[in-house]
Amino acid sequence: MIKIINRSIQKFIKTESFAGNLLFGATIIALIWANSPYYQTYNEIWHYKLGFSFNNFELKKDLILWINDGLMAIFFFLIGLELKRELLIGEINSIKKATFPILAAMGGIIFPVILFLLLNTSPETKGAWGVPMATDIAFALAILMLLGNRIPLSLKIFLTAFAIIDDLAAVLVIAIFYSDNIHWNLLFAGLGLTALLALYYKFFKFNMLIGLFTGIIVWYLFLKSGIHPTIAGVLLAFTIPLKRKLKKTEFNENLQYITNTLSAISPVKEQPVLSKEENRCIEAINDLTDEIRPPLQKLEHQLHHFTAYFILPVFAFANAGVHIDTQAHYDINLIIAIAISLYVGKFIGVSLFSFIGLKLKWARLPQNMNKIHLLGIAAIAGVGFTMSMFINNLAFKDYPEYINSGKIGIILGSLLAAITGYIILRYFSHKKTAS
Repeated sequence: MIKIINRSIQKFIKTESFAGNLLFGATIIALIWANSPYYQTYNEIWHYKLGFSFNNFELKKDLILWINDGLMAIFFFLIGLELKRELLIGEINSIKKATFPILAAMGGIIFPVILFLLLNTSPETKGAWGVPMATDIAFALAILMLLGNRIPLSLKIFLTAFAIIDDLAAVLVIAIFYSDNIHWNLLFAGLGLTALLALYYKFFKFNMLIGLFTGIIVWYLFLKSGIHPTIAGVLLAFTIPLKRKLKKTEFNENLQYITNTLSAISPVKEQPVLSKEENRCIEAINDLTDEIRPPLQKLEHQLHHFTAYFILPVFAFANAGVHIDTQAHYDINLIIAIAISLYVGKFIGVSLFSFIGLKLKWARLPQNMNKIHLLGIAAIAGVGFTMSMFINNLAFKDYPEYINSGKIGIILGSLLAAITGYIILRYFSHKKTAS
């Protein structure tokens, strides 16, 4: 069983690390295009209006907003699924397991925010305090994968656990601090529909079509309510059940019966097509596999690759293209504040809170991890690309002239954090370890 769990974790890590490579590639391409002679085309594409209208109803938005409000709602839905799974059966499903990653996450949230507020001097840019909060799990795991078997699997699991807690904090911050002019009637309608969906799944059964239809309505209600619609994705994820329709013993018995039936009816000579009886057996096996797999696990599996290989690279491609114009005005103070908050704030916060937890015996190092590993992870935690870019867009929606400065700060801080973390883990940790 432990080997099966480890294989699942390693598969997840490989997916995330490859997604990090795609993110990096999309970022580089966006930066090159945005600083080429065709940079105007780059901007025009993302601000092209798409949507539909009929009678008195209209829903038209810039392409970049469909990505940031629409596609990213699916990303947040996946975050919600991962959070629910981890809280119920994963690495943070008990106080004993969760203490160490919670302490690391708390330090990685509190210190960057404090440092940003100390370094930032402009009232117009103080709203960006949430930008350096979150760690980008895809980029971070991609860096760890470059190190191969120099680092233990437990280090990757620890990073994943505290990055998920980081994401939860970021979601709460977006919901509470980056939403304004709230229309409470629409918000309560969206929350009510979500609650009804959860009750339906609890007392009846999971239905993908009902969930999709309700989810679109809830997303639209959140969009119009003033609460960022990606929050709807997280809440809807928590309605998805983790309970199987079929017990393992029933599954095994039914599967054995079907395979026996299939063996009995199969002809001696191999045929190019299946008979009607064989088709019925195969369909019965498909139904069984659907019933044995929990809806949450199935959805998470289905969305993981789509999110990692499409949504996040598209988000990076649309948002990372900063046009560097020597004639333009950039807020150097904002750039430095964000870069240092990510690079220094994350490193100090994660390492300090982690060492305090170890010293006071509130937590202990996971197996095969040492304190140098911890310092390397604390540095890599400063890679805050996806969620940082997302919050940056929200923080400066009323001051668009600061968006590019914020992006430069994020890229600079994340780059420094990635290089430092890699050097620590590559040259100062033990040479070889089991992964």
